[in-house]
Amino acid sequence: MKIGHVEIENPIVVAPMAGITNPAFRQICKRFKAGLVYTEMVSDKAICFENKKTLGMTEVLEDEHPLTMQIFGHDIDSMVQAAKFLDTQTSCDIIDVNMGCPVNKIVKSNAGSALMRDEDYAAELMHEIIMNVKKPVTVKMRIGWDSESKNCVSLAKKLEKAGVSAIAVHGRTKTQMYEGKADWSYIKKVKEAVQIPVIGNGDVRSVEDMIAMMDETGCDMVMIGRGVLGDPWLIQRCVHYLNTGEIIQDTGVEEKFDLAYNHAVSLCELKGERVGMKEMRGHAAWYMKSLKYSHRVKEKISMMSTLSEFQDILMNYKSSLENDDWKWLER
Repeated sequence: MKIGHVEIENPIVVAPMAGITNPAFRQICKRFKAGLVYTEMVSDKAICFENKKTLGMTEVLEDEHPLTMQIFGHDIDSMVQAAKFLDTQTSCDIIDVNMGCPVNKIVKSNAGSALMRDEDYAAELMHEIIMNVKKPVTVKMRIGWDSESKNCVSLAKKLEKAGVSAIAVHGRTKTQMYEGKADWSYIKKVKEAVQIPVIGNGDVRSVEDMIAMMDETGCDMVMIGRGVLGDPWLIQRCVHYLNTGEIIQDTGVEEKFDLAYNHAVSLCELKGERVGMKEMRGHAAWYMKSLKYSHRVKEKISMMSTLSEFQDILMNYKSSLENDDWKWLER
């Protein structure tokens, strides 16, 4: 399958997640055979002002392709300038415009899901970007602002006419944030309304969810976000099912702990030990979710600040799970 001229090996896509989908995480997702990965969103204005941290976030490693880089903003001039930078100065394969972020800080600047409230302006914005770049341009959006304005179908038609190469639809409204149940029926409506690829997103946490979304919506690809946190093996299980029709076993503790440690190493290499281990606290808790006494181990994780501390936690936890001896948690 293709998005524009970009070949996508399989239909499993990893969603953009702020503070999460950095190179360390993306490389793990690619190792587990994700067909496409997104970067965390970056600000158009920050790119235009050559913010050092933001420009660092636009770097792409060799083994991450194909990769979609997502930008957010509202003003046409700065969005076009930022898109041109991504087009000519980075090795991303696809440029995505965020029309789905529901966070107030983003929405107050008329970016993210706020763009859905003015369909003609959103279409004009996309047309101007597309006319100024060579790489395929896509959009990730929600089904609407609230329950009274689910306008994803009409917007999708205008975006297709503007030249967008694919549309990802998260089955929630802006006002739902990340709560409630995703409404996949609107993903189906968008798929039936346009000829370009449609990526379904929302509440996919298992192979069975992936199958159900594809069956119910007819979407071309399935985007997984929170479902891969602590469980990137979900990508592997989905791809394996698509290739063989078989559902493979869940992951063992040792494999889970090994990956968690390697993830921490990669984060430290990317951001330095202090920042890397601070970010790893959340990831570590996700890796250990559902394991025995994970809530008590999470207290230890929340205080760790070095890679060696994390290694000790993993060794002690593994030993406790094997021997049912939990004295170290009392220390």
